[in-house]
Amino acid sequence: MAKRNIDKAKEAKKDEFYTQLDDINNELKHYREHFRGKTVLCNCDDPRISNFFTYFAYNFEFLGLKKLITTCYKNQNVDLFSQNQSEQAVYLIYEGDKNGNHTPDANEIGVMPLKGDGDFRSKECIELLKEADIVVTNPPFSLFREYVAQLMEYDKEFLIIGNQNALSYKEIFPLIRDNKIWLGASIHSGDRKFCVPDDYELNASSCGIDENGKKFIRVKGVRWFTNLDYNERHEDLILYKHYTPEEYPHYINYDAIEVAKTEFIPMDYDGIMGVPITFMDKYNPEQFEIIGIGNGGELGVACGVSANLTSTECENLFREDKSFRRGKLCYRDKNGKLIGCYARILIRRKK
Repeated sequence: MAKRNIDKAKEAKKDEFYTQLDDINNELKHYREHFRGKTVLCNCDDPRISNFFTYFAYNFEFLGLKKLITTCYKNQNVDLFSQNQSEQAVYLIYEGDKNGNHTPDANEIGVMPLKGDGDFRSKECIELLKEADIVVTNPPFSLFREYVAQLMEYDKEFLIIGNQNALSYKEIFPLIRDNKIWLGASIHSGDRKFCVPDDYELNASSCGIDENGKKFIRVKGVRWFTNLDYNERHEDLILYKHYTPEEYPHYINYDAIEVAKTEFIPMDYDGIMGVPITFMDKYNPEQFEIIGIGNGGELGVACGVSANLTSTECENLFREDKSFRRGKLCYRDKNGKLIGCYARILIRRKK
C-alpha cells in the first residue's frame, strides 16, 4: 500500500513527505564531527514544519555550525510563523543564538524572498548550494536521480533520505559500486512514518492521523544515503558458514553463486556471490568488493550479454520461465526447477 501511495504521489507531484525528528536524531548522532564550522543547507524544506530546520537550529551551538540555510518551495509565507497563504518562495539564514536564550527566535532568523519558486534546480538555489558545505534534507523521491546528480556535480557532502529502490537506478548504482555513496547508519529495515500536507488523500491502511492531528503515511524501504563516513560502516560482517555446492547453487546466466541471506555469506568462497540488496546495510568496503547488480531492471544481468549463453540456450530458458529474459539471475534447485532470483548485489570478498 505504501508503494502505491508513493507512485500516486509521483503522478500528482506530491513529494512532500516530512521526516520525523526521531529519525533525524538517530541518524545525525553518527556524524557530529563532520559539522563543526560548516554551513548546512536544507534545500527541500519548509522551516515552519521541517524537522531538519528544527534539529539544526536548536543544535546549532552544540554542533558548532557556521551557518544554516533553508530554502522553501513556492506557496510558503515570508512570515516564518504564518499559515502558509503566500505564493512567495523564501530562504532563511540562521547564524546562531544572539540573545543568550539558546532558542532560535524569529528576530534572529533572516528571511529573504526568492525571485523564483524555490526549486533546487533554479539558478538562485544553486548559488546557495555553492555556499553550503553539507546538504541534509529529504528530497522529492520522484526527482532523486536528478537531485543526487546535482550534489555530485557540485562536489557536496550530503545526508539525504531516499527509497531503497534507488540503489538499482542506473545513475545511482555506479556511485554505490565505486564507493562514492553509501547507506546511512540508522535505518536498516521496517517502514518509516512521514507527515504529509493537509490536502493529501488518506486512502490506504498505511495512512493515518497522529495524536497532533497531522496526516501521515508509512513508507517501506526508506534509507539514508550519504557520503559522510561513520565508524560502524567499517565493522566486519561476521561470517561463519562454509561453502558447499549443494547449499550455494551456481547461476546459469552469470559466473556467481546464490546466497539467499546476507548472514549466509560463506567465509571460504573467493568467487563472485549474489546477495540480497539488503546486504548494503552491512557493507564494509574493506571486507567486500561490489561487482555489479542483477535485478531485471535498468542494470540487470541480460541474457546473451553478461550471461555468455547462446541465443538458443536463452530461448530454451525463456520457455521455462519468462522472467529469465527480464535479466534476473537464475539457477536450478535440487529438483532441476529454474529459479529466478529477486534483486541481487554481486560481491566478492576482499579478505
